[in-house]
Amino acid sequence: MELENENNKKQMILSIVGILILVVTIIGVSYAAFTFTKQGQEENVVRTGTVTMTYTEALNGISIENAIPMTEEKGKLLVGEGEIFDFTVSADIMGKTTINYEIVAEKDESSTIDDQYIRLYLEKSSVADGSYSSVLEPKPFTPSTKKSTLGAPEGVMQLDTGSFSTADLEDVSVKKEFNQYYRLRMWVDSSFELSENVSTYKVTINVYGKGIE
Repeated sequence: MELENENNKKQMILSIVGILILVVTIIGVSYAAFTFTKQGQEENVVRTGTVTMTYTEALNGISIENAIPMTEEKGKLLVGEGEIFDFTVSADIMGKTTINYEIVAEKDESSTIDDQYIRLYLEKSSVADGSYSSVLEPKPFTPSTKKSTLGAPEGVMQLDTGSFSTADLEDVSVKKEFNQYYRLRMWVDSSFELSENVSTYKVTINVYGKGIE
């Protein structure tokens, strides 16, 4: 009976470690000054099984309107409100397992700026409020040509991959917590020529994860 309960426990853990999707909407890029809409300061959590994604803004998105094209050097240093989006990928794991995840960007069909003029830049830190390091240097949106092994569809751009593992955990009755902190920036490259038309670019940020025993 004890062995049967242990097997049922493992099956339950694996069954709830599904695909995690957090949609972070980055709306609009054209040319002039940054604007940002935020309602409140409470922490928000998106959950799927034992994996969570958190962010502090009441709305899980950034709106960049009338943005002036800029150089890579300037874009990488953006720090103002509405110019960065911080989020956390977390996992609470009980038992021996590994959760692999990937962060991808998906282009919205309403975007009017050519992919070559967009720059996506992602950094991460292993500790909250710590020093960030680059995991994706500024790069234009580059769609994938096939579906990923973690479930991300064809046509999205992979930004980063990672994993949380308790394979070496001796006491399987102890829950272990993992956190990975991310900071995303997006801007229009300096080579983009301004025009009288309003130009926009939208992406959503999705995180796909799977657990393996």
